[in-house]
Amino acid sequence: MNTLENITHILSDEDKRDFVAQMRRKNRRGDTKNIELFRLIEKGTDADLDVLLYGKPSKNAYHALSKRLHDNLIDFVATKSFQGETSEELEILKLLLASRIFFEYKQYKLGHKTLSKAEKKARQLDLYAILTEIYHTKIQYAHTQANLDIKELIGTSQKNLNHFQQEQRLNMAYATIKSKLRSGKPRSINEVINDAFIDFEIALDQNLGYKSLFQLMSIAFSAAQLQSDFYQIEAFMEEVYEIVSQKTGPETKYLYYLIEMEHLMASTHFRNRNFDRSFQFSERMEARMLQNSRSYFNRFQEKLILIKALNLNYTGAPDAALTLLSSYPNDSLDISLTTIMCLFQQNKHSDAYQILKKLSHSDRWYEKKAGWIWVLKKNIIEILLLIELNRLDLVLARLKSFERRFFPRLSQENENRVIQFMKLIAYAYEHPDKIQTESFQEKVEASFTWKQASREDVFVMSFYAWLKSKMEKKDLYSTTLELVSMK
Repeated sequence: MNTLENITHILSDEDKRDFVAQMRRKNRRGDTKNIELFRLIEKGTDADLDVLLYGKPSKNAYHALSKRLHDNLIDFVATKSFQGETSEELEILKLLLASRIFFEYKQYKLGHKTLSKAEKKARQLDLYAILTEIYHTKIQYAHTQANLDIKELIGTSQKNLNHFQQEQRLNMAYATIKSKLRSGKPRSINEVINDAFIDFEIALDQNLGYKSLFQLMSIAFSAAQLQSDFYQIEAFMEEVYEIVSQKTGPETKYLYYLIEMEHLMASTHFRNRNFDRSFQFSERMEARMLQNSRSYFNRFQEKLILIKALNLNYTGAPDAALTLLSSYPNDSLDISLTTIMCLFQQNKHSDAYQILKKLSHSDRWYEKKAGWIWVLKKNIIEILLLIELNRLDLVLARLKSFERRFFPRLSQENENRVIQFMKLIAYAYEHPDKIQTESFQEKVEASFTWKQASREDVFVMSFYAWLKSKMEKKDLYSTTLELVSMK
């Protein structure tokens, strides 16, 4: 059932309509239950499905029906992807597949022509994995092409294989770093990254391509996210970006990776509260998005709006931040949550809560869509909003639910500061008369292991600002700006 539910979650409303229409065309019998089962799963029904479908317990028939629905959904998703996807990678794969069919039917001239077209496109995008398959096919049918320099072809294939293996080493380093940082043993991010680079023979130099440099930045950024410590990676990110800046060549070819790297730099500096530097990188990011006839503008618009709005909000321009967030034309979970946060800091609690109420799916659904950290932040800000709105009937229930659902995982991932913060919220809620006392302030100071002010993450400080504003009877937003400006 979980697998079927997971598949339905990735389908858009249009996809669901198309799938049901496809099932209706396939169904030869009027009593087929596949559409009925799909509708039940779509609604979130997961108990006694066999009874609902057949009017009595019928596990064997239900399991057979589930298996057929599962296979039909997989086939639909795959077919829909190839029909609707216009990405260059899929176009290249189609050319590769077509060339192999031509070779099988001994249409060698057409096969080589199609394969060369696929190779040219794949080389433009540095798609080493696909090129490996292309060269494998090219060598396999080399004997069918007159005047082919087999030595040159093997050399080109070997060079590509080296690039592919380097890409694989980066992927293995990425997996190793994430695994070690999740292990619970407190280690420096830089130490873990350096060890992985040594183990997988990765050298940080000009020989790395744009895609590889982007992968290195992604590895470091993901590692910092796991420990909420972006200070440690800042020097490394700047070092990688310096290599990017010194590279020569057709930037248009690597525009996607360049935009991604500008965004990672802007995000790293924002998390470290270097707002001016973050602004600079967001401006560079936007300039690149406008290049090449704005070919990547829509793809990165959400990320650009988010990073620019966050910088505006934390540099004293909350109204401009909210205006920018509202300009995004599509639905976005990240933009919704950021808007809630900005409104909350402006004491516009009712407005924030109205947006929050629209996020009506289950936490499990949101975790699949936006990740566990997003769900965690949503639940924390919901509790704070309920306290501010004086919804006493809901606060205690939400606090108990939060402890039950989140504390075990937070403890497992060494996020003890979040646990302590939530315990302090519960204490402050139950003992409002003690919030301004010296004993409570001492309790707060003793509850956290603080980093140096210059190393503390902006979001960690934002949550603490709520407690501090209550203890000092100050405005939340001014308290937040005061904290994040500390160096």
